[in-house]
Amino acid sequence: MSILGYLLIFTAYLLGSVSSAVIFCRLAGLPDPREQGSNNPGATNVLRIGGKLSALGVLFADILKGMLPVSLGFYFQLPASIIGFIALSACLGHVFPIFFQFKGGKGVATAFGAMIPMGYAIASVALGTWLLVFLISGYSSLSAVITALTVPFYVWYFKPELTFPVALVCCLLVYRHHDNIQRLWRGQEDKFRPWKKKK
Repeated sequence: MSILGYLLIFTAYLLGSVSSAVIFCRLAGLPDPREQGSNNPGATNVLRIGGKLSALGVLFADILKGMLPVSLGFYFQLPASIIGFIALSACLGHVFPIFFQFKGGKGVATAFGAMIPMGYAIASVALGTWLLVFLISGYSSLSAVITALTVPFYVWYFKPELTFPVALVCCLLVYRHHDNIQRLWRGQEDKFRPWKKKK
């Protein structure tokens, strides 16, 4: 592996470790997302605790954390395996951030951002899968898990050389949702339908 490859992997982890949810909530005067709602520092939980604009900012920031380092990998024409590990490193940074006591989010938006440079077809189909499951079920967690389980097949179809590293990223996402999977199995997971007003 080249020095540039190591450098981008390390940079991706550091960039991923910047918890945009915590930062945006502090700037907006909102509660710490790690202590409110689902206790997950992600865009969905920021929206849940009342920060609509902050949630949008968190979403875009988390996407950029995955998109920027992977885009640089493609720009420098690094091997597919290195690009995959750059994507994995960005997601690991988000899930286990060194700047926030290794307590991070689920990594869904960051993983999606990492897929965008891999091809708009892959990103579009992944987003479509997430939206379809979410609109049918109302479970953000179920949408993330099903998307993570199907994305490696999309990647295999469009860019097979990236299948293995992307599968590693998806395994990380499924692992990070293990608590949600247990609650879904027990029927205890809360549905999240922001378009419906509370009674």
